Amino acid sequence: MAKEKMKIGEISKPRFEFRTFGQRFEEEHYRMSRLSVPVPEKVWDRTSEEIYIVSRTNDVNNTKIRDGKMDIKTFVKQVDGLEQWNPLMKAEFPISAEILRKEVYPAFQVNMPTFEKTSYTLEEFLASVKSHPDLQAVRVKKHRFGYMVYDTICEVADVLINGALVVTLNSESTEIEDIKRTLKEVGLDRYENINYLQAIKRVIGMIDKPLADETLE
Repeated sequence: MAKEKMKIGEISKPRFEFRTFGQRFEEEHYRMSRLSVPVPEKVWDRTSEEIYIVSRTNDVNNTKIRDGKMDIKTFVKQVDGLEQWNPLMKAEFPISAEILRKEVYPAFQVNMPTFEKTSYTLEEFLASVKSHPDLQAVRVKKHRFGYMVYDTICEVADVLINGALVVTLNSESTEIEDIKRTLKEVGLDRYENINYLQAIKRVIGMIDKPLADETLE
């Protein structure tokens, strides 16, 4: 069976992903940019502001707010060190207490708070997060640069996590062997695979682990 050709910005089969975080990836960024084929102008340079909700008891659901919507992705499986994540839900604010009770807070894997209203604005939801002992809202700003290397969708991004600057690089595809080739040729195969959820927890101190490039010093 012929493999699926990846196209940036288009829906595909569930993808596998490698991502890593650190602060000094100049050589890897250079190699990724040189190996990349031309990509659509819309992914050359993108910025976004998001709020991630991290939980001390959850490492399998990626929960964030972007453009006034609650967005949750769930971990599916790991193959050869690569992770596969699928969408779990999306909901706009104001958000109903029923969705919070049945979908959002179960994804956090924490004790359920009491809901006294039928719906909650974004500000009210963030207030409830702030009052929960196991949750933390983290503001994340991304400046992303898109590439395409060996038919895998790649990016380099400067990321501010509550004001702390880190750099992330990734490669994703439906084809595992294409990602492996990309990682080897770019020079990323020596780094730990760290997803956004884990990276944010490390930066804010919820997990006592360094970022990927610090472990090679």
